Amino acid sequence: MVNLRGMEGVLRRRDLPSCCRSGLSSRTMQAIMHETLQTPRAKGLILNTFDHLEASTLHQIRTRIPNLYAVGPLHAHLRSRLNSSNTSSCSLWEEDKSCLTWLDQQPQESVVYVSFGSIVQLTREAQIEFWHGLVNSGKRFLWVMRPGSGGIPTEISRGIVVGWAPQEEVLAHPAVGGFLTHCGWNSTLESLVAGVPMICWPHFGDQHVNSRFVGDVWKIGRDMKDCCDRVTVEKMVRDVMEERSHEFLQRARDVAKSARQSVEEGGTSYADFDRLIEDIRRLANVESFV
Repeated sequence: MVNLRGMEGVLRRRDLPSCCRSGLSSRTMQAIMHETLQTPRAKGLILNTFDHLEASTLHQIRTRIPNLYAVGPLHAHLRSRLNSSNTSSCSLWEEDKSCLTWLDQQPQESVVYVSFGSIVQLTREAQIEFWHGLVNSGKRFLWVMRPGSGGIPTEISRGIVVGWAPQEEVLAHPAVGGFLTHCGWNSTLESLVAGVPMICWPHFGDQHVNSRFVGDVWKIGRDMKDCCDRVTVEKMVRDVMEERSHEFLQRARDVAKSARQSVEEGGTSYADFDRLIEDIRRLANVESFV
């Protein structure tokens, strides 16, 4: 276990970003430490998270940077401020919305949504293992397979493959009961807000920490880091979609409720965002007289 204050007994060495596993002498770690030491000179820290989700972590950060603004989840916060349920996409990829029509035809909470984000590149071997694990699980699936990422090894029977999908709309669809994800922070928050349990296969950076929290702190899914053989994939999918589905769905819905409450008027993120605006205005007025 890694002895980090507030995370004792939670994070293991393999849950840390790769740059944090190589020791303090690495160039990347030295650069991170240098920037971190500069942070106290800032007038505040803005984070895309919310108090209920990461209370202990935010408490530790506030011991060094008291003026912290936890204003997330930002995508849900935007909708709350606009008083709208509509989703807006910032994707650089063209979205295939035909998958929503396919989802309309599927039973409730029966589909695994599979997407590893816009950066992660699966090897051909990993792609085949994920494919067989999904097919062998017997569950329906919607897989985002970016253009140029290769093809599928067999015919599709219980699923569809698209080049890109409107992720927020997919996660909010009642047919989706699980999300096989790389666990990037945006995808993690989108899944949290939608109340969808996750099967996490992290690749780099904060994804390793996120997946550990999903599986062992928030307990709303499974952490599948370090392996993607077909037997493990099948087991994880069955676990989330069948054997422990009620348990994971209930916890995911509880987190989703707290996320939505945080960005509504009177919520912690809503209040922090108002405070941020006022502080920026006050600073602008002060500096205009300097």
